[in-house]
Amino acid sequence: MSRSLIDAVFPLRIENVSHYLGQIIQTAGYIHHVRHIGGITFVLLRDATGLVQIVTREPLTPPMKPETTVLVRAYVQQEPRAPGGIELIRPHFTILTEPHSARPYDLTHPLDETRLKFRLDFAPFMLRHPHWRMVFQIASQSVQAFRHALIKSGFIEIHTPKILGTATESGAAVFPVQYYGKKAFLAQSPQFYKQILCGVLDRVYEVGPVFRAEPHDTVRHLSQYTSLDAEMAYIRDHHDVMRVLTIVIQEMVEAVSSRLAPSQRPWLPNEIPVISFREALSHLSQAFSCDLSGERDLAPQHEAWLGTWARETFHSDFLFVEGYPLSKRPFYTHPDPDNPEGSRSFDLLFRGQELVTGGQRLHRYDDYVSALTARHLSVELFDSYLMAFRYGMPPHGGFAIGLERFVARLLGIANIREAVLFPRDMTRLTP
Repeated sequence: MSRSLIDAVFPLRIENVSHYLGQIIQTAGYIHHVRHIGGITFVLLRDATGLVQIVTREPLTPPMKPETTVLVRAYVQQEPRAPGGIELIRPHFTILTEPHSARPYDLTHPLDETRLKFRLDFAPFMLRHPHWRMVFQIASQSVQAFRHALIKSGFIEIHTPKILGTATESGAAVFPVQYYGKKAFLAQSPQFYKQILCGVLDRVYEVGPVFRAEPHDTVRHLSQYTSLDAEMAYIRDHHDVMRVLTIVIQEMVEAVSSRLAPSQRPWLPNEIPVISFREALSHLSQAFSCDLSGERDLAPQHEAWLGTWARETFHSDFLFVEGYPLSKRPFYTHPDPDNPEGSRSFDLLFRGQELVTGGQRLHRYDDYVSALTARHLSVELFDSYLMAFRYGMPPHGGFAIGLERFVARLLGIANIREAVLFPRDMTRLTP
């Protein structure tokens, strides 16, 4: 088999070694584990794509510690008992680097033998653990699928500022920054910009960080996370947004399904079930034996119950809840013409937890003035944002997926900090 250009330039990735049975190849990685049995030395070599067994009857000179990086030239042969069904024999090792310090943890041991704080404190090393590394490979594949689904539908990728002059959601949960002597904020979302760009490019998406200064120290909140945003023009209502989101979620799940254990694979029907916010409260009132009809939002325990109910009722791990009270949604949310107190908005619950928020936005300038005035917000403060609507905008809407929350729910990770490379929360700024 001919090598790709990348394989010709770099050592062969371990995941591709099996394609070269009966050939001499060159690969590279970390010494993961060494054991000696009856005069034979077995070496496990690790790179970002997997493990491969190397077998030699010659002594390792010099002896190589775990986490030594090496270049290996060897012959590839089948061995059903070895990882991946192959092994490398007659190896020649070239040491690239040797560890300066003893490793803080043996990466051949299960990850859950350590405390989360230890894993986070030693993240530059602990992220090498094959299990934890797999989490972020799944995250990467999920993002690629998100992009692919939208590109196929004519969306264009954008990159918007993360330092803003106003708070996107007009709330208090923002990080102020010094910007050449002026007051500025880290972006809570690309919301304003992706709406503006619907008037330029029709369909846009962005993958980028967002910042929330919410004083929450929970297993489901972060101060910085990755948001997968999309916005589209010329929609009829929020149901068009929900249809696009369904296609995106289906492609994201499909992209990673081969990496998931059967128990992790979500139940995802062709059409995700939809209930209204009022219906949700009615079901919850019966389930919790109390009157919840006056609630304006869903509490975490309510979302969890709805997740179980959707799985039992619709055989779906996903559930749309639409028509949230307008008072609980941002000022740019389009009202429901049939229910003045309701909105053309939705949440998508995934296994009993909010994963996506989206909906139709206001698109007429006068409606924005009225909405801002009703909430006692300054129209002048949002002047540059409102400029797009002053000169005409099509009906539009969009959604935002929290990447880390998607990965955590997909893999059954209890604490979202285990689904982000270097988490930022109320207490952690390092590493």
